[in-house]
Amino acid sequence: MLVLFETAAGYAIFKLLDEKKLKKVDNLYQDFQTAEGASKVVKLKQFEKFKDTTDALAAATATIEGKMSKSLKKMLKKIVAKDAHAELAVADAKLGNVIKEKFNISCVCNSSIHELMRGIRAQMTNLITGLPEKEISAFSLGLAHSLSRYKLKFSPDKVDTMIVQAISLLDDLDKELNNYIMRVREWYGWHFPELGKIVTDNIAFAKTIKKIGDRVNTSSTDLSEMLPEEIEEQVKQAAEISMGTEVSEEDITNILYLSEQIIEISNYRAQLYDYLKNRMTAIAPNLTIMVGELVGARLIAHAGSLLNLAKHPSSTVQILGAEKALFRALKTKKDTPKYGLIYHASMVGQTSAKNKGKVSRMLASKTSLAIRYDALGEDDNSEMGIENRAKLENRLRSIEQQATRRISGTGKQLAKFGKYQGKSDVTPYSVGLDSTIQAKKRKIEEVDTTGETPSKHKAKKVKAEPVESSSDSEEAVEETPKKKKKKKKDKDVDESEETPAKKVKFETPTQAEETPGKKEKKKKQKQKEAESPVAETSLVETPSSEKKKKKKKKKDSD
Repeated sequence: MLVLFETAAGYAIFKLLDEKKLKKVDNLYQDFQTAEGASKVVKLKQFEKFKDTTDALAAATATIEGKMSKSLKKMLKKIVAKDAHAELAVADAKLGNVIKEKFNISCVCNSSIHELMRGIRAQMTNLITGLPEKEISAFSLGLAHSLSRYKLKFSPDKVDTMIVQAISLLDDLDKELNNYIMRVREWYGWHFPELGKIVTDNIAFAKTIKKIGDRVNTSSTDLSEMLPEEIEEQVKQAAEISMGTEVSEEDITNILYLSEQIIEISNYRAQLYDYLKNRMTAIAPNLTIMVGELVGARLIAHAGSLLNLAKHPSSTVQILGAEKALFRALKTKKDTPKYGLIYHASMVGQTSAKNKGKVSRMLASKTSLAIRYDALGEDDNSEMGIENRAKLENRLRSIEQQATRRISGTGKQLAKFGKYQGKSDVTPYSVGLDSTIQAKKRKIEEVDTTGETPSKHKAKKVKAEPVESSSDSEEAVEETPKKKKKKKKDKDVDESEETPAKKVKFETPTQAEETPGKKEKKKKQKQKEAESPVAETSLVETPSSEKKKKKKKKKDSD
């Protein structure tokens, strides 16, 4: 049996002297503890050395991919010519299948072969003559470096660290520009406050300050390059009637220097944005189409690299940048955030507030696919991003129009749903019942239908008659009760005069028939009331006459 052994310096073929050793795999390592023991198990038959590191790299990559290199083919041809019927022990099963198909040699690959390879590697320097240990270590180190570079497929166009630095610098420039512009507006506002209200654009404001300088020079300077005609006229009119204070030339020079810095930083920012746009289209074209240059660059910077971002699931991409809100929501047991940095994408901004969460979820799922295609794919085209963006736009349009489509069938017809109208058996409350007038009419109608009079009015009338009869019998006996009863009679008379107006409303046909008898009773009552004052006066006069008689008697006795 022959053994194919791969090293960093070249290919080596050993001949197995005793095949019975493979049956005792557990004790095989004892034979390779010393160089003498290893030489008794295997013997070097042929060694093919690599010419240089590129040849070694080609052989290593071919072995990794399960292919044969040119140097291996040359060596196997020589072996086939000598030992055609011998078996070949290999470490890789894929490589064994390729050799078997190419040269019709039976290859063996199992656990005992791996143990044999491990023992040969331990005594490699002793078994392979003319190859010192230092050279083998140098060969292995060089091959490791070249193989790692080949695996990474290093390309300067795929370096995403430039994007991370560019977007960080762009954010810093925005902050500095805002601070400088606020400072120059406040500083120059003491001298010419009206200019800040008229010129709202920050860059145009800085250029106008640089052009004018002192407020006095406004009428003589031409501002047509940076301002439209209408605003230029307003600036010149405001300069003539300005309420600002006078400043020295040294103050004006410092303000002008600050305005120059603002203009330079703004120009550099525009240049940096163009650079970032070009780098994003080169490194992540599909991501750029899905969310834009700035949002895509911020996602890459937040994840650390494009490869790290490709490892994140779509749910993480959706809330990337909202970590504080997420952990706060988990801590307080409230709703988690629906979007992070992806909120600034143009597609999410186009939707209404209630659909932003749904659109951000769909956009994150397609964006994660685009990121993985850009990071791990071999093609640099942006067809996938364009196709997915078109699908998302169509879906967004259907969501905004609230057009629900059928799941079954063609899927192109709109689902037709009739409006649901709930029919309840409960009658609605009518507002007309709140009126008091209608309620009284209803009472009258109820009385008419029953034909009965209210009991309260009857009781009053029944009580009034015995009071009148008792008063006639008691008038001649006592004086004080008569006066009280007279007062009661007066009250009864007043009530009887007030009640008719009220009683008219509740009159029934039965009451109308009884009215003639009642009228006669009322006439008798009035006659009695007219007579009662005369009787009372006669009764009242008796005590006074008796007193006069007593006084006369006293005088006579005196």
